[in-house]
Amino acid sequence: MAMTPILVIGRSGQLATALARSGHPGLRCVGRPDLDFDRPETLDITMEGAPAIVVNAAAWTAVDAAEDDVAGAERANRDGPALLARLCAARGIPLIHVSTDYVFDGAKGAPYREDDPIAPHTVYGRSKAEGERAVLAAHDRAIVLRTAWVYSPYGRNFVRTMLDAGAKHPTLRVVDDQHGNPTSADDLARAILDIVAAIGATGWRDDYAGVFHAAGAGATTWHGLATAALEDPARRGQPMPDILPIATADWPTPAPRPRDSRLNCDRLYRTFGIRLPYWRDSLARTVSALVADTPTP
Repeated sequence: MAMTPILVIGRSGQLATALARSGHPGLRCVGRPDLDFDRPETLDITMEGAPAIVVNAAAWTAVDAAEDDVAGAERANRDGPALLARLCAARGIPLIHVSTDYVFDGAKGAPYREDDPIAPHTVYGRSKAEGERAVLAAHDRAIVLRTAWVYSPYGRNFVRTMLDAGAKHPTLRVVDDQHGNPTSADDLARAILDIVAAIGATGWRDDYAGVFHAAGAGATTWHGLATAALEDPARRGQPMPDILPIATADWPTPAPRPRDSRLNCDRLYRTFGIRLPYWRDSLARTVSALVADTPTP
């Protein structure tokens, strides 16, 4: 693997953890307290390491909590990334900024393309959309990667929650009318490193700039994802819970979720030759790793 110095912002998150575990020899992850978007001076200090490329994997991802702390979500998802983009632009360093499917309202009824209008319905989605615009306005060598439904063997995520719940409860109620693309953090990390490798091989090209969708191939609902996640433990002898499909209205949340936020990822393939694996295949690997690490009672 080429020795490209990569600075990853957001050390404790799922994606940063996956990147750190990739074995890339030039990768450095930073996060709180050394770097904090609430303390802008720490950004300038961190950039002194002269990276060849910066990956911003830091974000406020607590969707419901953002409704009660608008300023906090805006600092993390808009103001901090905007400052980071300006610093990268001043140094001529390409920036990969990770965003979300929640910038869409979910009403299209088909997978979203990068040029579809955005219409977030939540503070989280709006702050991420504003962050996208700020990053692209500040830096002409910025790549925005929108992803969705990220899970991994580490950190808090839906798949781990379902595995824990399925081991404790005979019945689960899971929303079955929201559709999206489950995405392995490990797959997303590999895609980012492939983008970095492409930039290293060709130098920066104008068609690298802008928004790309990067999510697992195929789509399902939260109910479908929960069911698939619990099939592996069931094959290993754990009782399969009764997973009841429910409507969004039966599971109200402070922040409304998009009903159908599937992403069309063709531009990523056309430009970089990258397609993320089918979500079921990646899920099976993740669940297998988690189940193997679970102590026998």
